[in-house]
Amino acid sequence: MSAQPDHAPVTPYVPAPGTPAELLAQLRADRRAERWVPAFEQEWACALEESRQTFSLAGLYEVVQVWQARVASAPAVDAFLASDKDDSGFVDLAEIRSRRR
Repeated sequence: MSAQPDHAPVTPYVPAPGTPAELLAQLRADRRAERWVPAFEQEWACALEESRQTFSLAGLYEVVQVWQARVASAPAVDAFLASDKDDSGFVDLAEIRSRRR
């Protein structure tokens, strides 16, 4: 009998050191840069200040992960909006995220 756990532990998300800069470059190159760059910079600054106070990098990792998801899903969102489909039956993602906190 092995003393090893029967399940694999969840590895926390840790972006590579240059990921935030690369992400910001992607945002600046996107057609939504006018809105996205200031929003990212504001969220990053808040997470950076929080990490200074709490000595935790989790907030910074979360900002990177959320923005990577936004960039990755942007083409699908554009296609959905272009299709004129009714989205009234969906729940706002921001509302779901606020419930988890």
